[in-house]
Amino acid sequence: MPHVTVWQKDGSGRPVYQVGGKSFVFFRTARPDAFDPDTGERYDDVIVIWVESEEEKLALVSDESNPFFSTPHFDGHPSVLVRGSQIGRLTKQELTEVIQDAWLCRASKRRATTWLEEHRLKR
Repeated sequence: MPHVTVWQKDGSGRPVYQVGGKSFVFFRTARPDAFDPDTGERYDDVIVIWVESEEEKLALVSDESNPFFSTPHFDGHPSVLVRGSQIGRLTKQELTEVIQDAWLCRASKRRATTWLEEHRLKR
């Protein structure tokens, strides 16, 4: 995706992908809100991906065929979570679309429109 910058958040070595200074994908450190329900161990491979709307978020997390989830910490936040260890449950096409949509919802209107026109896509 064009105009993307990548930086390391707080020295953790975990990348944050941004467009126009706005994050659209980032890799979290282990946090108390995302954990294994059987062991209580915090997931250390959670990826946060922005979505366009609450409706899109609900559609992704309610579809049991994909690995997306959320936690109460992200209630009202336009993003979904996915464990890196589960990303292989998505096809390359599915992952591409989710990342493109994340970029589109965070890019400026001009950048998003230009990209969509260049790829002959509609939003």
